[in-house]
Amino acid sequence: MKVSDVSIVGYGAYIPMYRIKDAEIARVWGRDPKRVPIEEKSVPGPDEDSLTIAVEATLNALKRAKIPKEKIGAILVGSESPPYAVKPSATVLAEVIGVNRIVAVDMEFACRAGTTAIQSIIGMVSSGMIEAGIAIGTDTAQGRPGDELEFTAAAGAASFVISKKGSEDIAVFEGSFSYITDTPDFWRREGQRFPRHAYRFTGEPAYFRHIYNAAKGLMEELGLRPSDFSHVVFHQPNVKFPLRIASRLGFSKEQLKHGLLSGYVGNTYAAASLIGLANVLDNSSVGERILVVSFGSGAGSDAFSLVVEDGIEAKRDLAPKVFDYINRKKYVDYSFYSKFRKNIAIR
Repeated sequence: MKVSDVSIVGYGAYIPMYRIKDAEIARVWGRDPKRVPIEEKSVPGPDEDSLTIAVEATLNALKRAKIPKEKIGAILVGSESPPYAVKPSATVLAEVIGVNRIVAVDMEFACRAGTTAIQSIIGMVSSGMIEAGIAIGTDTAQGRPGDELEFTAAAGAASFVISKKGSEDIAVFEGSFSYITDTPDFWRREGQRFPRHAYRFTGEPAYFRHIYNAAKGLMEELGLRPSDFSHVVFHQPNVKFPLRIASRLGFSKEQLKHGLLSGYVGNTYAAASLIGLANVLDNSSVGERILVVSFGSGAGSDAFSLVVEDGIEAKRDLAPKVFDYINRKKYVDYSFYSKFRKNIAIR
């Protein structure tokens, strides 16, 4: 789907301060510390959840957007780890901002929830239903102790203020394309605390198939080639998968340079590709084209093409950058990590 006259006017990210090294997790579970998927991952503090970190990211986005709050007509929050089973996060965010006459919705689709929120805001702005809206991807990802997911499941949020194209745009959308199938690679039933996954489905039938088809579909629809993009961001459950799909699609490691962050903070799920986009915007130049492709288990991918606009120069330094949060870190051992994640049940 081609998109016209819709742009990002503000963006922000937030990553918790605490970190745990994969070697520490491996030590506890008797794994080889040299054979871990990433170096370290972010951990939410005892007073943090997907809602509090979404608030931080959104306040950063609004600092860059510099638009009256009355123009915001919708807040959509994508997450698979909301703090409440029954109670929306979007309404809390609306109260923090100080707006009430808006559409406020929590969205689900595993790690794709954040980009689906962006698609929905684009549609609402394009139709004239709203003047501007906020799309958020946020997660304090869940991983069963000792499971493969525990080595990568991390925490972070990214928020984007999207509006009609104007004079202070950060990046303008060119198009969006989605690809979905019923692929049961990852799930959590009602009443289960931790998700389960089908190991053999994770790569080829799920991640690679969906990202490949979404990216190819978007490029074909817009008449673009890999060489037309300066930056590429893929969903990043680990470091290897984005590198592999980039090679398959014809992109270079250099194009992934700023969009691949899983080695620094882990897999932030609904925020993963969006924090990557935020870091690209922190480091991009006017006129550069960006490809972003998410992946959500179940399964589906959203692909976007954006072009960086003049507004980036004046707005980039108005809020903390992604690496300001990445470089602000404090390491914890497995016992503190378990305490923070409430993996120790006290009855």
